[in-house]
Amino acid sequence: MKLKLAIVASSAVIALASCKNGRDGEGSGGFRNLLDRANMDTTVSPGNNFFEYAGGNWLKNNPIPKSETRWGSFNLLIENNFNRLHTLLDSAAGIKGAVSGTPIQKVGDFYRTGMDSAAIERMGLTPLHDILTRIDNIQDTTSLTQEIVSEHTNGFDFVFGFGISPDDKNVTKEICQFGQGGLGMPAREYYFDKDPRTTKIRDAYKKYIPKMLRLIGDDSLTAERDAKAIYALEEKLAEASMTRVEMRDPYAQYNKMSMADLAKLTPRLNWQKLLADLNVKGQDTVIINQPAFYKAMAVALKSESLATWKKYLKFHVVSDMAPYLSSAFDAARFDFYGRTMRGQEEQKPRWKRVLSIVDRSVGDALGELYVNKYFKPEAKKKMVELVNNLQATYAERIQKLDWMSAETKKKALDKLNAFMKKIGYPDHWKDYGTLTIVGDDYIKNIISASKWQYNFELNKLGRPVDRSEWGMTPPTVNAYYNPGFNEIVFPAGILQYPFFDENADDAVNYGAIGGVIGHEMTHGFDDQGRLYSFDGNLSNWWTPADSTNFVTKANVVITQFNKILVIDTIHANGQLTEGENLADLGGINIAYEAFKKTKQGQGTEKIDGFTPDQRFFLSWAQVWRANTRPEELASRLKTDPHSPSHLRCNVPVSNMDAWYKAFNVKPTDSLYRPESERARVW
Repeated sequence: MKLKLAIVASSAVIALASCKNGRDGEGSGGFRNLLDRANMDTTVSPGNNFFEYAGGNWLKNNPIPKSETRWGSFNLLIENNFNRLHTLLDSAAGIKGAVSGTPIQKVGDFYRTGMDSAAIERMGLTPLHDILTRIDNIQDTTSLTQEIVSEHTNGFDFVFGFGISPDDKNVTKEICQFGQGGLGMPAREYYFDKDPRTTKIRDAYKKYIPKMLRLIGDDSLTAERDAKAIYALEEKLAEASMTRVEMRDPYAQYNKMSMADLAKLTPRLNWQKLLADLNVKGQDTVIINQPAFYKAMAVALKSESLATWKKYLKFHVVSDMAPYLSSAFDAARFDFYGRTMRGQEEQKPRWKRVLSIVDRSVGDALGELYVNKYFKPEAKKKMVELVNNLQATYAERIQKLDWMSAETKKKALDKLNAFMKKIGYPDHWKDYGTLTIVGDDYIKNIISASKWQYNFELNKLGRPVDRSEWGMTPPTVNAYYNPGFNEIVFPAGILQYPFFDENADDAVNYGAIGGVIGHEMTHGFDDQGRLYSFDGNLSNWWTPADSTNFVTKANVVITQFNKILVIDTIHANGQLTEGENLADLGGINIAYEAFKKTKQGQGTEKIDGFTPDQRFFLSWAQVWRANTRPEELASRLKTDPHSPSHLRCNVPVSNMDAWYKAFNVKPTDSLYRPESERARVW
């Protein structure tokens, strides 16, 4: 299934503990000065470590809260948004007698049931009784497959992944897409990599499985025996799964198959019944992202014992729902996924965890409340201007490329000019009229919302693709590019300090939100995005020579990152992070060139002792300042297509001539690259 390409990974946009806003006083010319010298460490040479130079004191003075795994600029803004949403939710939850079915009622009751920890504690495992009973009643392979498939309609992605999205080669048509899944750890790599950190996590996971089985009711001996069988089953599924790097190739994941093709792929699997159990009707073709996985899955459904499959399903039901169950289940899950895997010392406050679920479940209802109260029309107007300026600059840069033919340039410009721009919030809010949210059962509300979302997606089949739909909620501090829609999307949540301020000088806005805009635009032309045409279809619009030139230039960036040792013996993964690294490099270059067209960009007036160019680059660095726990850092290196924050700051600027000039970087400085070795792509 096609993934949207965002400025940060989803795990990086989780709310963190309270902080100060960090606003500075007025600067020259009446602009708000958002670059605070007190945050810098000027004992560090900018050419040796620009990340530390621009934010070293901030990093020292802002340790990671115990409830977090990362603490940086994104998190400061998320915290501000969460506090706003907290106020809205408290208000909604406090309304007595809200009209049934209204957004206020749904949001308020959902939040109130999640915050009622006493009721949740009393219920224990009871909310999952019906599901666990159905699993107990599985009698044969047919009923096993039916239960696995049916639970997808309840929102449980058991064993495999399933969703509805536009056909990559015919984006006007929605199609069923099947992907790999079934693992309890984040990726295939965790089952086979041998480095000490991964080995420690793998060993901890093998202890987590029996711990959860004991909480379900097994005795110790049975739990240990069944845990080994569950892990062995997952290991088989992992072995047949694609790596994160392999999944970067959209052609490798585009395998369109008829019913006859599916029967040949997995003779043991009845796809007609499988689709019927998914409530899919009238579809004669589907897309299988990872055929090898489905071959292995079909074999495992027959070869593994029913007893193993039943325990596997029970374990995953309870593990997946543990954060919403009583404290024993919640604590056990957090101990592995939070403390061991990511280094998180303690749970987030309950209100933040519940708020995240409400946003994920009825995000448009909550987003509408947020936008009505907090989003300024002036911010959208200024943002439109910035986007248009960067788009025009990008076009100029494409026209000047010395490595691309006129034929491919024309098609690149066609794609750039066809970008759909979404800013702030959707034109139409989702209608949750058929979703029932009750006032006394948190788990019931979560499953009801999951069912509603499943049916919402299913109802897309046979209908025109809705290009107005958003993939993020308005309060989200993030942005994304979607190749199927050829769109760039900037939710209201990110259009605030430190990324954007309508009262800031141009250097600050272009260095921050300008870099974000350029980043998302460049995703349309990174190693994945470049394979999609102006209309969103997966098609090759490049001449062979131009494609070869692109790969050669992109490989320079890959090599730069592969050489960097990040933690222990683990290097950055240039192949996994290629798209994001290209987007960062393109984003800051485009933003800088657009900035140089402004009055400030063409001038030399200093603000707080910094030239316009220095302020631009310092603003870029301020976006990426963050402290990250070692466990979180190691985990991201395996699973995150984004590079660590300090590399996102330092590596792109080390490829820009203007940065060398702005800070008088010398050949003896650590970040210095000879001009011939600087990456230049877009």
